[in-house]
Amino acid sequence: MSKELMDALDLLEKEKNISKDSLFDAIENSLITACKNNFGKADNVRVEVDRNNCDFRCFAEKEVVETADDVMDPMIEISLDDAKKISKKAAVGDMVEVPLNSKEFGRIATQNAKNVILQKIREEERGAIYNEYFEKEHDIVTGVVQRFVGRNVSINLGRADALLNENEQVKTETYRPTQRIRVYVLEVKNGSKGPRILVSRTHPDLVKRLFEQEVAEIQDGTVEIKSIAREAGSRTKIAVYSNNPNVDAVGACVGVNGARVNLIVDELNGEKIDVINWDENPGNLIQNALSPAKIVAVFADPDEKSAKVVVPDYQLSLAIGKEGQNARLAARLTGYKIDIKSETQAKDAPGFRMEDYLDDEDYDEEYEEYEEGEYEEGEYESSEEVEETEE
Repeated sequence: MSKELMDALDLLEKEKNISKDSLFDAIENSLITACKNNFGKADNVRVEVDRNNCDFRCFAEKEVVETADDVMDPMIEISLDDAKKISKKAAVGDMVEVPLNSKEFGRIATQNAKNVILQKIREEERGAIYNEYFEKEHDIVTGVVQRFVGRNVSINLGRADALLNENEQVKTETYRPTQRIRVYVLEVKNGSKGPRILVSRTHPDLVKRLFEQEVAEIQDGTVEIKSIAREAGSRTKIAVYSNNPNVDAVGACVGVNGARVNLIVDELNGEKIDVINWDENPGNLIQNALSPAKIVAVFADPDEKSAKVVVPDYQLSLAIGKEGQNARLAARLTGYKIDIKSETQAKDAPGFRMEDYLDDEDYDEEYEEYEEGEYEEGEYESSEEVEETEE
């Protein structure tokens, strides 16, 4: 029986990731519970379990009294004659440990002991699962779509099920049972029925984690993801920066012939991804963020976190994007409130003209340079035109 018990404990430790020490503690507690159920008390009971061979012994600590007639409670007292059989040195008033035969426990006591062990195994299993997925919080995992729970989706992650709530689902995606998908772990809560895991397909960090997995330069710290803005299912803008002047941050993320970014696009079911260069200069950053639109000038106010952007007349719709998406994502990416006007509109609009930012005596000279595309310095800087990139 000891060998069989040890084999069972080894199996539980391996399959359910439950420590053997916890299981031994559960066995000791179950034997104490059985003693209490069988004898009515267990305050003076001690259990020893050999953790090498699974042998166990139960003892009841009893006080030695003079004769059998003086024994008021046989569970806590023992006559001197009986005590001598256990220890020849026993004397009245001493405490001796009397072995208890666990085979004499009644059926109810045995069943209760079994329940204690099973309850401990369930608790330890839930704890092990919680710890496993708590470590994966704010990371991505692969799961299999199981079933729909109302409008929510149950995702099997292996050892636990996760819930993909309706508001974390991409509206353009359709989920089918047995479909394998990658999800972002939003939160892991420890509940009475086991860990409750909430996942998302819409979170911007899902895209961030996918880039971290696919791009070696991000993994080793050469390239950093500085900012990300996403409208799930439609478009994402991501700003990257290279800590090595010899490494092109955008090129590293896009890959040869777009190999790397295309893998992420496929995972996101065709969601468009714009990868741009991060720049500490807010004017240049906003110009990059509004890609693929060409920019004539950017007037950025770092204190107010606002910017006024001038674009060619024929580029206005491209800069704003469908239903304002391009400008909206650029604003989220940069943290600036962006106001965009065409060159024609900007002529009569306050804040969109170069003279609004120059002193009178400097205006003539600076404006000539601006007209020639050479304006570079000043409190508000003008960004150079960028080449139109693919969507």
